[in-house]
Amino acid sequence: MPTVAFHTLGCKVNFYDTEGIWQRFKAAGYEQVPFEEEADVYVINTCTVTNTGDRKSRQMIRRAVRTNPEATVVVTGCYAQVAADEVAAIEGVDLVVGNDRKSKIVELVNEIRQEQNPFPSVRKSVGNILKTRTFDELDVPYFEERTRANLKIQDGCNNFCTFCLIPWARGLIRSRQPEKVVAQARKLAKAGYREIILTGIHTGGYGADLNGYRLAHLLQDLEAIDELYRIRISSIEASEIDDFLIEVLARSKKVCRHLHIPLQAGHNQVLKRMNRHYTVEAYAEKLRRLREALPGVAVTSDVIVGFPGETDAYFAEGEAFIRAQQFAQLHVFPYSPRKGTPAAKFPDQVPEEVKEERSQRLLKLSRELTFAYAESQRGKLLEVIPEEPYTDVPRSGVDPEDKAGFWLIGRTDNYLKVAFPVPPEWRPEDLTGEVCQVRLTRCTDDVQFAELIGRVTESADGWPEVGAWARAMEA
Repeated sequence: MPTVAFHTLGCKVNFYDTEGIWQRFKAAGYEQVPFEEEADVYVINTCTVTNTGDRKSRQMIRRAVRTNPEATVVVTGCYAQVAADEVAAIEGVDLVVGNDRKSKIVELVNEIRQEQNPFPSVRKSVGNILKTRTFDELDVPYFEERTRANLKIQDGCNNFCTFCLIPWARGLIRSRQPEKVVAQARKLAKAGYREIILTGIHTGGYGADLNGYRLAHLLQDLEAIDELYRIRISSIEASEIDDFLIEVLARSKKVCRHLHIPLQAGHNQVLKRMNRHYTVEAYAEKLRRLREALPGVAVTSDVIVGFPGETDAYFAEGEAFIRAQQFAQLHVFPYSPRKGTPAAKFPDQVPEEVKEERSQRLLKLSRELTFAYAESQRGKLLEVIPEEPYTDVPRSGVDPEDKAGFWLIGRTDNYLKVAFPVPPEWRPEDLTGEVCQVRLTRCTDDVQFAELIGRVTESADGWPEVGAWARAMEA
């Protein structure tokens, strides 16, 4: 049986694509082995969001070549798309595949492996992705070693932010057909996944190419799947949150009380230079309306610091704006110039030491905001899906001699990271990947701590459904 190994860099979309590629290899008779081991085929799914992504991609390509110089080495992903010639020039690379052709990787690899004489040059299957108009279908019926399932619903982005290469790496928005999304969601739910994360390069732009069918309509269709317990939207732009979507979210019993809404900058002048399509006033108004319709919703966000032209005064105003929005968590990124983007040529580039100082200030603010949001939930019953054992028990403040059995950690529907002890009579496999009801007892600026009330979802082994009496306790 031929073997294949994978290494994935970058975003959730890349990880989804790798799972889809693996399913194709598996159907073709391949066995998967760890990337560190000798394999017949190596697939490196690359990232190019930052210069670091390019560098790490090259490192992993060379590592694969060193591990087995006779292997077929395939490079795909965003770095392969925007720098195909550069990737092809790396010694040992056999195949470079564009982002819109990942579904064809197995047949291309088999052609190379069946060729008796080596190909005289690297084969490249990379075109002008901006001309691609169809979604490259990769079905993933289950995920290796995952307790929550990603479901890719679209690819590409139409925004052309001045700091970003993504439209050139991923193309314009291409939405997966609704019936395909619903069918795969049903498969994943029946396979036992309690949470499905709707993901894409520009998830909130889903349906921009579907003649009026948008993300809100898809959420309504997914809501009707009986087996589906929890739906999470990976990210959505403030400009895409309209009255209809807010209405759908407010009615939903399955969409998580968490929205990730990128801000990127807290000052209008910086947003304008970024080519972001909103003002801070419009952004704040969207959050106000969301919170009015969804009390207690957790809003997380992305912020870029040190964008060209961001003065001390602009940053200070942005910091104050971020504090006022009461986010539950921030993802903070120092601006990194990308060759080929307009922002890389902007004047007034910010020194690295200033970016670092501003990053640390916002990371500190993020911890404060996380603690404040968690405190607002203390004492409440929350639903968490345990993902793995929690080993840093001393941080819980409990007696280290406590005979709790074991600890698990996972995410609540409102995206808090929660750890809780489990009595010895329970086994880890009884709870991992299932929805558990917990009561939040202690809060920090990172992990939150809770007591287990019971398990909400019932699986084949017949553990009881506890949600009804737990909710009665809360009442």
